[in-house]
Amino acid sequence: MEETINKETKPEANPPTGGEKKDLTAILSYIGILFLVPLLACKDNAFAQFHAKQGLVLFIAEIATMFIAWIPFLGWLIGFIAWITWLVLSIIGIINVANGKQVPLPIIGKFAEKFKF
Repeated sequence: MEETINKETKPEANPPTGGEKKDLTAILSYIGILFLVPLLACKDNAFAQFHAKQGLVLFIAEIATMFIAWIPFLGWLIGFIAWITWLVLSIIGIINVANGKQVPLPIIGKFAEKFKF
């Protein structure tokens, strides 16, 4: 009896476009003021710059939300909803970085495209 060996070959996953070290830096874009790290440290990396610009817009939105949340009652409600929105967008951004994608975030992505550094 002949024995045949079946070897399954799995295609290797494509590495993220920014490179491993640059990807970790781009994740910082979505953690508050840490967007400055990839913005200043990775000026030659388009992947990191793309995410740093989105992080900048997200940070500006978070600061605006902080001021709106000072308004009693209605501001508290709007602030709470906005903070949840910014948290979800940060998570989406981190997932995009981890997958090596340069996809604009919903709501704020179009504003990030206007920054030229």
